[in-house]
Order: sequence, then structure tokens, then C-alpha cells
Amino acid sequence: MSEKIVQLNEEIIKGQIKELVRGSVEETLNELLEKEAESLTQAARYERSEARQGYRSGHYDRNLTTTSGDVTLHVPRLKGVSFETAIIERYRRRESSVEEALIEMYLAGVSVRRVEDITEALWGSKVSPATISELNKKAYVHIEDWRNRPLQGGHYPYVYVDGIYLRRNWGGEYENVAVLVAIAVNEDGFREVLGAAEGMKEDKASWVSFFQWLRGRGLDGVKLIVGDKCMGMLEAVGEVFPDAKYQRCTVHFYRNVFSVVPKSKVKIVAKMLKAIHAQESKKASREKAKAVVAELRAMKLKEAAKKVEDGIEETLTYCDFPSEHWTRIRTNNVIERLNREIRRRTRVVGTFPDGNSALMLVCARLRHVAGTQWGCKKYMNMKHLEATMDDASIAG
Repeated sequence: MSEKIVQLNEEIIKGQIKELVRGSVEETLNELLEKEAESLTQAARYERSEARQGYRSGHYDRNLTTTSGDVTLHVPRLKGVSFETAIIERYRRRESSVEEALIEMYLAGVSVRRVEDITEALWGSKVSPATISELNKKAYVHIEDWRNRPLQGGHYPYVYVDGIYLRRNWGGEYENVAVLVAIAVNEDGFREVLGAAEGMKEDKASWVSFFQWLRGRGLDGVKLIVGDKCMGMLEAVGEVFPDAKYQRCTVHFYRNVFSVVPKSKVKIVAKMLKAIHAQESKKASREKAKAVVAELRAMKLKEAAKKVEDGIEETLTYCDFPSEHWTRIRTNNVIERLNREIRRRTRVVGTFPDGNSALMLVCARLRHVAGTQWGCKKYMNMKHLEATMDDASIAG
């Protein structure tokens, strides 16, 4: 038996539905504008009334970009009363959700030129760099509020800190500006971006100011600070958080040792260094470190042996904490991943006009990442730390 087969052109149907929605939006907005005009004049069109407050003088057309497409608004002209519509802000050309989408694209790492191309493809009109800049200024107000928000995560036992250098143009000369970043694991085991601030350079004054700013916003209960070896930072930790211990990132430590090792021997030295931090206790790690130092000297790598001998102790602080946390607290990897995201975004910009622009974009990126699954996924089970602290207090 032959059956009649009905074929539907999906693209045509989608196009008709989109046009129907766009037409409905356009009609609804124009009807609302007419109602507002009637409310302001206190009279319908052509109605004569003693209560009338103004008179109509035709319309003027203007375009509005919405998520349903471009619509044409017939805005009433009034005499005797100003027409300030609550539906659409004066001079606004885009729906708020469209503007938010533009900001999100920029903050997510899309270049200005690419944003122009995307807006032309989606809405049929390009958005100028000046428009994007104005939108970003609005976004920066919210970012600054987020940057200075009170920290309400309770205690923050583990804090990771680092500095990232960006280039800026200062008085016609290019120079590096340091943005100091801090991330923590709160007492519930979730990661949280504490904040970022311009540090100019990673000296003691910058780190002290940064830590005091964090403490003033509610940073408390710090047990361990993880970071690269920076004398200014180490001195600042002792001054602002005297009860906190310091863990030197083992990855940065390895890189420092590799700087005085021939390329042909880097792999074997890497295995030796990793073996130190693969031991079951601090005592075993110290013994292994002594053996590695002796072996490096036998390999005629005296400078590498010296670096290991002098710096190994500050890389073993993690052993004083629960073994379940060791792999998470002996490196600065959690913040290094975010730094890669920041560099990916800032690489598009190149050189910033000032330090504040660099700071705002870094904070925007941090907020964007923190708002994703990154900040909603449990990172550690903090019951292990509570048990360790309880055992320590009993022993004391």
C-alpha cells in the first residue's frame, strides 16, 4: 500500500516561528508604548478631554535589538509633556539580556573584534569597541563590589597565594605590574577565590598590604599558606598570620633545582626529587633527601645538591597535616590553573592602559571561573583536618 508521506522543511518552519515571535514582541512593545502615551496625556488618541495634559505629534521610529531579533518601535511624540518610557530607556538600542551577553562574551575571553563579528552574525548589526568599553565600565562596578565583599566562609585553613605579572603602558613606557591573587579552601572543603589586588611588585610592603586587606574582609583560621618562595611574602606571612605555617610549592622548587641541571639529566633528577615527596612521613622524606643530596654530589651536580639541601625543609610542611590532603596542599597547582586562564584572557588584550584595567579583567575572570562548577565542587574532606587538630590538642 502506498502511503502519503508529508515532508517538512525544518529551516522554513523555524524561520516562520522566529518571525512570528519577533512580530509578536514588536506588536506588544508598540502597544505598551501607546498605553504609556495615553497614561501621560490622560487621554486616548483623538480624545478631547479637560483632563488632557498634552497632545500627540505623530511618531518616530527607532530600532531595538532583542533576543527575538530586531524590532521597530513607533515611539509617540508628545507636546506639552515629556515622554520618558519605562519600557525602554531613552537612547537604549539593545535589550538588557543582549548587553549582558556581550559582557559575558568579553569576560569569557572573546576578543573585541570577535565580539563584533558575533553580534553581526546574531543580531545583524555590529557593536562598536566604544560600546563594549561602556558596557565593561558598568560590569566593573559589580566586579569591584565582588572584589571587596566580606568573606563569609567561616575559617579558611588552607590559603594559596601567587602573583601574576601583566604589562601596562605607564607614561609612554611599558612596565610590568603584579596582580596578587589568593584562593582558599574553607572549613567546609570548598574552594573560594578570596581576592586579587595590584601589588606593583612582589615586595614585603605589597604582600603585607594584601594580607591585611584580606584579613580585614574576614580571612581567619589560616593554618597553612601555600606559595612560591618569595622573601617579601614569607616576611609578610610571619607578620600578618604569625600562627600560620608556610608550604613552598614543590613544583616551583623542582623548577628552581632544574635551573642548574643540564637538560640531559633533568628527567633523572626529577625522579629523584619526586621520590623525596613520595615518602610516608616527614622523617622518611628527610632521610630520602639526604640520600638524594649525596647522589647529586656524586653526579657532580653540586649546585643542585646545595639547592635541595637548603630548601627541602620548607617543602615538607605539608607532612604536618592529614595525609589525605597531601597531594592538594604541597603544590600551588590550584592557583596555577587559574593563572593559565587569566593569561589566556589577558593575552588577547596585550598591554593594559593602567594597572586598574589589568586588575579588573583579572578579577572578572576569577569571578567567572569561581561561579562555575569550580567553586561548587567539594575539593577536600575537612573532617580529616579536624581529627588531626583534635589529636594535636590532646597530645598537647
